[in-house]
Amino acid sequence: MSLKQSEAIVLRTYPLREADLLVTLFTRAEGKVKGVARSAKKSKRRFGGALEPLTLVRLYYDDREGQELARLDSCDILESPLSETVDYPRVVALEHVAETLDELLPDREANDAIFRLAVSVLHQLRTGPIWMPLTYFQLWLVRLVGFLPGMGECLACGATLNGDKAYYHVLADGLMCSQHKRLASSQLAPESRALAAQMFRSSVESFAGDSWTAAQHSDLRKFLTQIIERHIERKLVTASMLAKL
Repeated sequence: MSLKQSEAIVLRTYPLREADLLVTLFTRAEGKVKGVARSAKKSKRRFGGALEPLTLVRLYYDDREGQELARLDSCDILESPLSETVDYPRVVALEHVAETLDELLPDREANDAIFRLAVSVLHQLRTGPIWMPLTYFQLWLVRLVGFLPGMGECLACGATLNGDKAYYHVLADGLMCSQHKRLASSQLAPESRALAAQMFRSSVESFAGDSWTAAQHSDLRKFLTQIIERHIERKLVTASMLAKL
């Protein structure tokens, strides 16, 4: 039987028996795929360092009838985050991308737009500050999975927000005006809403020269993180780690 092949991003690996690994990958051809890499801890020829999280690989695999897990035959490294110096903030950022994709993506549902987004963002995360590519990733991912509410009007009264103050709440889908904001709401600055609109019109590469600090547009990232956590119904481990950087 001929093997399937696809570009794929390694999301998670877990030990399985003595030398095997249970691997979750986001493939371009079939979406999220879980499989077993037999003797992966011993076989440098078939896997080497290809199963490190967030490595972009050419995956060769086989689906056997009646089995939920694929059999991973081998991987060729196309791009690795370990090819550059990886400090702690970058590790956390990469783990955030992996965790978010793993939590949001359904099994075996191809999504080329999200795959291309992930590849371009991971490329930007190899060097430079992490905050711009993380913001771009969260914004576009939430939009592509259909969770992003309209950002131009109040969800309560429908009033146009434009340059006016806008507020969001952990339990609400959308933004609210000053009159209808809920107790304990947070403000989303006009500058952050303007940035979101700009990011929807531009590639992540066009922002590559911007050296953001953690404070810049943190309100937008918090807004997007709350949307993700509300839909997956749990807290993202890496979100709290990012908040401490």
